[in-house]
Amino acid sequence: MPEQLFFTRFLNAALAGPVTALLRALHIEPQYPQAPISNAVAMEVLVFGFLVLIFILLRMRLSVERPGALQHIFESIQGFIEGQSRDVIGHHSERFTGFLLPLGLFILVANLFGIVPGLESPTAFPVVPLGCAICAFAYYQVQGLKLGGVGYLKHFLGPVWWLSPLMLPLEIISHLARLLSLTIRLYANMFAGDMVTLVFFSLIPLGIPVIFLGLHIGVALLQAYIFVLLTTVYLAGAVATEH
Repeated sequence: MPEQLFFTRFLNAALAGPVTALLRALHIEPQYPQAPISNAVAMEVLVFGFLVLIFILLRMRLSVERPGALQHIFESIQGFIEGQSRDVIGHHSERFTGFLLPLGLFILVANLFGIVPGLESPTAFPVVPLGCAICAFAYYQVQGLKLGGVGYLKHFLGPVWWLSPLMLPLEIISHLARLLSLTIRLYANMFAGDMVTLVFFSLIPLGIPVIFLGLHIGVALLQAYIFVLLTTVYLAGAVATEH
C-alpha cells in the first residue's frame, strides 16, 4: 500500500469500491484496488472543494456599497489578470478571463497547500501540472480555431507554401514543447519547494525553516503567475489572426 495522507485515507475509505469499479469499467486496473485514489488526486479534490467554498462565501457577501475584504482581494486578482491579458493579447481580451482566473487560482492554492501540515502540493506530482498544461494547451488551440477558423491552421505551414513540409513538423514540435515546458517548470519548482520545506522542518523545528517557508510561498506565487502569463502569451499568438 502506498503512503497516504489523512484526507487520502478518508476518500479511499469512503469511495474505494465505486472508484475501483469505475476504473475497471474503463478497462483500467488500479495498482491498489483498496486504495485507488492517490495523494495527488485527493489533494486536487481538496483544492477544488476549498475554492468552491470560497466562491460560495464570496457570492453570499457580494456588495456594491460595502464590499468586504474577500471581495476586494478577488477583484484585485481579476483586475490584475485582465490588465495583463489586455497588455499581452490586446482588445477584447476580457473574454479569456473566465479561463485564466480559475486556472491561476487553482494552481496558486494547489502550490500553497504544501505549507499546510498534513497536506501536500498536488502540483508537486507530475500528473497535476501535466493536466493543467493540457487544459491550457487545448484551450488556446480551440480559441485559435474558434476565432481564426481555418486561417489559424495556416501558421503551422510557415510564411511560404514551399516551406510547408519543413515548417509543419517544426511547428507541431514547438507546440508540444510548450506543453512539456509548462509541465516541467511547475512540477520541478513545486517538488523542490516541498522537499526543501519538509527537510528543514524535520531537522530544525523553528527559526531557520520559517525563511524557507517564506521562500515556498514566494515560489508558489511566482509559479502560478508564470503559468498564467505563458498561457496568456500562447493565447495571444493563437488569436492574433483576429486583429
